[in-house]
Amino acid sequence: MSDPGNYVGSADRSIGQLVASATAEMSALVHDEIALAKAEVRQDVKRGVIGSIAFVVAGVLVLFSIPVLSFAAAYGIHNLGLGLAWSFLIVGGAFIALGLLLAFLGIRKFKKVKPPEKSIASAKQTAAVLQNAKPHPRASVEAAAIIERSGGSGSSLAKKSVEGGSGVGSGKDEAAAVARSST
Repeated sequence: MSDPGNYVGSADRSIGQLVASATAEMSALVHDEIALAKAEVRQDVKRGVIGSIAFVVAGVLVLFSIPVLSFAAAYGIHNLGLGLAWSFLIVGGAFIALGLLLAFLGIRKFKKVKPPEKSIASAKQTAAVLQNAKPHPRASVEAAAIIERSGGSGSSLAKKSVEGGSGVGSGKDEAAAVARSST
């Protein structure tokens, strides 16, 4: 028979082994999620590029067709009995009228553009709230608890900082540093 302690779900493993296993599995999960996201983004970007190229080619083809259609319209008007010069003048005038109409519509739409008032108000409100916010005192409390748990074996500088004594830097900064290094 095999040793039951070798199995992944074994209850005989130490807490350190369980934490190491959980950390490794979380790391693998995060790496797999990142790889999946990269693959999805890569595929979406590829689709977007192909779609953009299709739109550019369509635009170029439409742009090249305008002169051909203009000549066809002018010669069609000429076949109705007007002179060739008048036919081209009518087609050119139609393009100018269409361009002026589109410019007029564009100007009307641009005049309706306003700054994002709700977003600006929200940003100002958030800034006002953040200016009144105070840092959370948890870091120095955690450092004091760590020093107490260690049975007073912390450095004297860290003890002075937590107790309010004078040290090299501010007490909160040093206590937070001790808390980070102890965990």
